[in-house]
Amino acid sequence: ISDDLEPYIWIKPFSIASIAFHLQHIVGVTDRMFTYSKSKGLIQEQFDYLASEGKFDEKITIQILKQNLEDRILYSIEEIKKIDPLTLMEERFLGRKQIPTTQIGLLFHAAEHAQRHYGQLLVTVKTIRGLLMTGSIH
Repeated sequence: ISDDLEPYIWIKPFSIASIAFHLQHIVGVTDRMFTYSKSKGLIQEQFDYLASEGKFDEKITIQILKQNLEDRILYSIEEIKKIDPLTLMEERFLGRKQIPTTQIGLLFHAAEHAQRHYGQLLVTVKTIRGLLMTGSIH
């Protein structure tokens, strides 16, 4: 995502999710799935982050969003390196409803969910660029 999109990161073209939301959500869902994969529950900071995803904040810039994403990806890679492969099929639980799954299921879900939102992010970026080209937004 190029820095020239800075003025448009909170725009929801045609009511689709904003650039900022997708970048925040990828970070947040990855963090949450890794927490569950360690058989831990979410802490208040994670609930607060979840509640803030996609909410306008003038202090948040495209650079901050990209850095947060890069940091989360690098941290996730380091976490994966520490996992004992023999624990991947161990039972884990997802969310407040304690939906049963496995450690690998949660890690896979983190990757799949991030990939899905990245695809949606690309659609949002193309839509904004198209609107800019037609002069529909300035």
